[in-house]
Amino acid sequence: MTDSGNIFKRTRVMSFDHLHTFHGGLQLPGHRDITANRPISHAGIPPLLTIPLQQHIGDPGECLVKPGDAVCKGQIIATGPGAFSVPVHASSSGTVSAVEERLVPHPSGIKENCVVIETDGRDSSADEAQDAIDYLQTEPEKLCELVQQAGIVGMGGAGFPTGMKLCNRKQHIELLLINAVECEPYISCDNRLIQERANEVIEGARIMRHGLQPDSCIIAVEDNMGAAEQALKAALAAASETAIQVIRVPDIYPSGGERQLIRILTGREVPGQGFPADIGIVCQNVGTAAAVYNAIARRQPLLSRIVTVTGEGIAQPRNLECLLGTPVSHLVTAAGGYTKGVERLLIGGPMMGYAVQSDTIPVTKTTNCVLAVTREEMPAPPPAQPCIRCGKCTDVCPADLLPQQLYWYARSNNYDIAQDYNLFDCIECGCCAYVCPSHIPLVQYYRHAKTEIWTQEAQKQAADIARRRHESRLSRLQRIKQERAERMARKKQALAGDNGSKDAKKSAIQAALDRVKHKKEQASNTPKNTDNLTVEQQRMIAEADARRQNKQPGSNN
Repeated sequence: MTDSGNIFKRTRVMSFDHLHTFHGGLQLPGHRDITANRPISHAGIPPLLTIPLQQHIGDPGECLVKPGDAVCKGQIIATGPGAFSVPVHASSSGTVSAVEERLVPHPSGIKENCVVIETDGRDSSADEAQDAIDYLQTEPEKLCELVQQAGIVGMGGAGFPTGMKLCNRKQHIELLLINAVECEPYISCDNRLIQERANEVIEGARIMRHGLQPDSCIIAVEDNMGAAEQALKAALAAASETAIQVIRVPDIYPSGGERQLIRILTGREVPGQGFPADIGIVCQNVGTAAAVYNAIARRQPLLSRIVTVTGEGIAQPRNLECLLGTPVSHLVTAAGGYTKGVERLLIGGPMMGYAVQSDTIPVTKTTNCVLAVTREEMPAPPPAQPCIRCGKCTDVCPADLLPQQLYWYARSNNYDIAQDYNLFDCIECGCCAYVCPSHIPLVQYYRHAKTEIWTQEAQKQAADIARRRHESRLSRLQRIKQERAERMARKKQALAGDNGSKDAKKSAIQAALDRVKHKKEQASNTPKNTDNLTVEQQRMIAEADARRQNKQPGSNN
């Protein structure tokens, strides 16, 4: 797209001729060649798919299916209820056998709500193939909507909804950064993706560039990813694309961390508790770029991903493309099974990964590695010893924190002071624990402290809501009481006015009765003229007067 199509005012284009450094970091053995040099294999369709309803940052999806329902590949089985949520799709066709809590990939071994699908092996889709979208003729807001509907999230591990990043219109974006730096040992899924599908990565980057309208766009690779770098440059040349650069960065762990990579390339620091967009940068994983291409060009939602299955505990290490929801055990079988000496099974790499107790857990959108290690390959750490205050943890911390201080305050449950030492800037890379001569599991303390703070914050928010509800109820009851008292006062006042009116009416009626009585008395005392009456008529009048005066002639009284 030409500069004339940019809706923002152009600023100074960044220069990447000079790379910067970040504090700390480690030089670690790679252990990647055995998988990076082998083609991607397909894991096939497993008999059972377990699809968690939460595979992203934000609220879990609201389930749309029930046991017994037939589903097709690509069918939406859960909706995204909020802005930070995305829909969940059936990754293959079959029948829903259960909607229940199952073990999911998580350090704590928790269970979450999942849709379990018995696959039919046909892998049939619900709709016919749709035409590709010309993204150059599509408004950025529409692209965001399509990416969100495809269920795409950050596939580097964070799980942040990609559509939210592409819809960022609050400030001008200077740099779109495609992160292909796999700094952690053993992991090579992104490396292999680039080698085999570089054109998808390039096209995905172009689509996102159209949506964000940045000044610059670069793809960062490690300096030991020579084959991937050449594949990207060849794809750029084939597409006659000159606005995207490929830049090599040193193989220093954790240079693939979002904040560290931005520091290396631009020299800028992402503010604590802030986002790269706050400084005009949007960072996307290389796998996410390929997923965006598939969503727009092929109209396919995110149904599969590439996972590195490796370690001395795996008979034939390799990168496998598998459907989301595939059990880890199915991947291990596709990679030749376990060796005899397998000791532990990890999800992720040896630095930031976590051990799991069962291989029945499913692959999710953020699962990039399954690592089975032997005791010789990764010995269990010895018991922790007291801190000797050597300061090595501080020297290697890439976030430039004070891990020793964080350890003391996290261990003593003094979470307020731990936050004063920027606890939440810790990226949990494990560098501090790796070099600790006392073998203290520092990252575990930091994770525990963060979890406790989040729990306390959630409890505080719940208490605040309850307090506000209670205060609102008291206010409502007081208002009702006051309104009732005002109604009673008005009623009494009205009644008092009515009583006065009644007394006046009674007085008027009594006066009228008195007047009538007086007239009657006057009439009875007035002598009647009987001169012209007969004797009989005079007699009858006399008798009537006697009766009126209770004097009846001829009675025995």
